[in-house]
Amino acid sequence: MAEQLAGLADDRALLGRTSTAERVADILRSRIAEGYFPPGTRLSEDSIGGALGVSRNTLREAFRLLTHERLLVHELNRGVFVRVLTVEDVEDIYRTRTLVECAVVRGLGEPPYALDGLAAAVTEGQLAAVGNDWSGLGTANIHFHRELVGLAGSARTDELMRSVFAELRLAFHVVDDPRRLHEPYLARNRQILHALQAGDRKEAEKQLSVYLADSLERVVEVYRGRVGDED
Repeated sequence: MAEQLAGLADDRALLGRTSTAERVADILRSRIAEGYFPPGTRLSEDSIGGALGVSRNTLREAFRLLTHERLLVHELNRGVFVRVLTVEDVEDIYRTRTLVECAVVRGLGEPPYALDGLAAAVTEGQLAAVGNDWSGLGTANIHFHRELVGLAGSARTDELMRSVFAELRLAFHVVDDPRRLHEPYLARNRQILHALQAGDRKEAEKQLSVYLADSLERVVEVYRGRVGDED
């Protein structure tokens, strides 16, 4: 917990003089998405509030916002915890991803496209793989898909998917072999990038659809083995 709190203290400067519950929620959401707070982690009001330099009321409002986004859960007389997802949650996350991400690619205008962010995420993933940083590769993978959604140029779509990608990170934490999950998708990210660089959005959408279906199958397989099917 000390390491996570040290990271939050580094984020304190982001709050500035306009500290709000929404800004605190943004920071915590990002930290969850980056894997600093695994599922089941209890979030201490005193420790996190002290690290960020915000009041208890502000922090509680931030917790409320993130609970509404299904990233946190409040347990009576126990506190606030990072949510542990179910199989049904994972399936719904991927259903949303497929609807939104494929629609973004399908709706792209005429090329060329602004692909610097996608290319940077692929490079980030390659560097993580070279360093055997498989959790880092998972983060780079999320960055790739966040940049893909960003091609829509829609602030509302970005906001919607920001929470979805944070939930996705919670799902990844259950995977006991992150290399097996993430490594194959580095090559697939490159293929999607190359298709978009060639201006072939139909091929990019086709690859993306298969990609997401395969990823869902793998993650659900792991979930059924680790947390069980909660039907």
